[in-house]
Amino acid sequence: MLKKLTEEKLEALLEAGVEEFALHGPAGANMRAIAERSGISVGALYKYYGDKDGFFRACLDRSLEALDQTLAEVTAEPAGFKEYAGRIIRALLRFSRDHAGYVRLYCALAASGGEEAAGLAGEIEGVTARLYARTIAAGQAAGDLRRDMDPGLLAFFFDSLLMMVQFAGCCGYYRERFRLYCGGTPEDREARLEAELLKFLESAFTFEEAEIVHGARERSPSAPAVCEEGYHDLCAGL
Repeated sequence: MLKKLTEEKLEALLEAGVEEFALHGPAGANMRAIAERSGISVGALYKYYGDKDGFFRACLDRSLEALDQTLAEVTAEPAGFKEYAGRIIRALLRFSRDHAGYVRLYCALAASGGEEAAGLAGEIEGVTARLYARTIAAGQAAGDLRRDMDPGLLAFFFDSLLMMVQFAGCCGYYRERFRLYCGGTPEDREARLEAELLKFLESAFTFEEAEIVHGARERSPSAPAVCEEGYHDLCAGL
């Protein structure tokens, strides 16, 4: 008779599974290693979840539920776009710190390719896609956001930027990438990322094309001219 696992043991099992799948991908993960790390028999693992695919889905569902809950908490109260975006950025940075394995699992699944990964895209991305598209469409209707772009594409760009916010702290590679661009301490980098990304989002998502004057306005007589050759030399020296 199968001994019922405690809630704590099941949580430890799923966390071990998330780490193994994140490290080796769905195909390369070792079920025996997961069972040993969790202190249970591999037989018990299979009896609870049927097979490797069933256990992987349980681990994936756990990570998606955690992310969905995080986003639901910070978007429950209405706010203007800048405040709304700031809440999400802070929440995702915190999520990346607290649940780095969940983010790495997402990266491993996306990198694995194949029809199985593609088939999960709608389930994984669906919640945020609908949330962001609705929010941006509402902002456009209220006149707070630019109306000369498709709300779905604006939501796609918004989500793509936020994905990189999640990745920023999930593993050594992305942490080093973050450091190379931003320098400073981890705490300082996060504060600067939030502040500068909000500036970018506010301008990119509010000004319509007709309102953008960079390059179209007359150059000030005191402004130095930069020829193409000079610009090329400047870039080559970086």
